[in-house]
Amino acid sequence: MWVLTMAAGENRFNRSFLDAFNAALDVIEPSSGPAALVTTGGQEKFYSNGLDLAWLSGDGASEGGAFISAVLKFLGRVMAFPLPTVAAINGHAFAAGGMLAFAHDFRVMRADRGFICFNEIDIKFPLAPGMTALIKSRTNMATCRDMIFTGARIGGADAQQRGIVDDAVAAADVLPRAIARAAALADKDRATYGALKRGMYRDVLALLEGGALE
Repeated sequence: MWVLTMAAGENRFNRSFLDAFNAALDVIEPSSGPAALVTTGGQEKFYSNGLDLAWLSGDGASEGGAFISAVLKFLGRVMAFPLPTVAAINGHAFAAGGMLAFAHDFRVMRADRGFICFNEIDIKFPLAPGMTALIKSRTNMATCRDMIFTGARIGGADAQQRGIVDDAVAAADVLPRAIARAAALADKDRATYGALKRGMYRDVLALLEGGALE
């Protein structure tokens, strides 16, 4: 069982965060034997708070659209990762952080605090086609509309009722429940599991892995 703990505070996406996460996946992917991947945040309040906008307007400004394209490809990598994946959503999952959670096969969220939210409407950040496709793939049309057009903040119990997450549990139970879900699938054949993912998510992956911004 692989448990990847994001330990960068709000776990905002910048170049160092993306490189570190991809480096971890580089270690996990070629491993052998039964396995599954659980990701979680390293502090109580945040799973991931999305793009590091301060970095993007400062040190990362020179990367511009190339970095957003890299984020899309990263989300595609997580979605197609050839192991069972479970997001243990320990706190807020906003914008790209919510997309990261959506890129996993299963989601476990704390019931009492924290929201999944796509607030791009409020920060004037149009979604790339792959981002929209990812959100649509995990929600019904009414929920997708509410999340994208209104920036609705959806808590754990509501998220479970809407089918966005598989479990909404007490904070102390988020990681154990996620590990239990992952462990139940860890002995599945990797090649078959990966092929089934690529078949199920083919259209979304084409957009994410292509990295197109519009």
